[in-house]
Amino acid sequence: MPKRLQGPVAKVTTNVTAKAAKAAKAAAAAAAAAAKANAAKKGKTTGKSTGATQPRPRTALRNATPEAAAIVYRELLALYPDAHCELDFHSPYQLLAATILSAQCTDKRVNMTTPELFRRFPTPAALAAAPQGEVEEIVKSTGFFRAKAKSLIGMAGALTDRHGGEVPPRMEALVVLPGVGRKTANVVLGNAFGINVGVVVDTHVGRLAIRLGLTSETDPLKVESALMQLFPSEQWTMLSHLLIWHGRRVCDARKPRCGACTLAPRCPSAQLPA
Repeated sequence: MPKRLQGPVAKVTTNVTAKAAKAAKAAAAAAAAAAKANAAKKGKTTGKSTGATQPRPRTALRNATPEAAAIVYRELLALYPDAHCELDFHSPYQLLAATILSAQCTDKRVNMTTPELFRRFPTPAALAAAPQGEVEEIVKSTGFFRAKAKSLIGMAGALTDRHGGEVPPRMEALVVLPGVGRKTANVVLGNAFGINVGVVVDTHVGRLAIRLGLTSETDPLKVESALMQLFPSEQWTMLSHLLIWHGRRVCDARKPRCGACTLAPRCPSAQLPA
């Protein structure tokens, strides 16, 4: 099993500090616009308003201010100071492939699968030329293996043809790759390049954001937009790690261990009747 990367693979530092505020504002606006478009699309498809089809949860928005959110962040960071991406990777290419495989699959299972995948196909060019059946056999245990194999080969081909075999450190270039959406792009940008463009919203982040009273939204894009407005951009990548770690270790989907949770006193969901 390869050792997990402890720091960013590459540092993109040029003008990052000077442009941080502008980039954060633009990213929040982009996420909000995407959420609005997604909501409109859903409403058009169902013929109903999204409010009617997705009732708001009962959780009070007790922590939906930057000041309260900052306290939540500090308490989570104190609990999990070493929180990090739990997918094993040594390069942006490996993280991109692993994240594609992680859809509806545990990180543990992905980490059991990727060593063989990268042994056989160590570069995007090698993966792009791989027979689909061979890739399917390797990734079969991760579920939806035919679709994932197709996405992996397509992603690798796009990297080879359009980007010289390198993963581009830009949101707009990543989201047009096969099998890559905004969440996957955020994972790669934040963990492989140290670039905070948005917040990774998986099932854990979405669940805890509601339970902790940070937002009442259920659509991932709307959740991301809300979190981006509450937390400074330099915290976005770590924020997702903290929420994911807490969701996996304490705030379980079915049986949250509120009695063992140090955030319970400020968590509105801990006060709700069963």
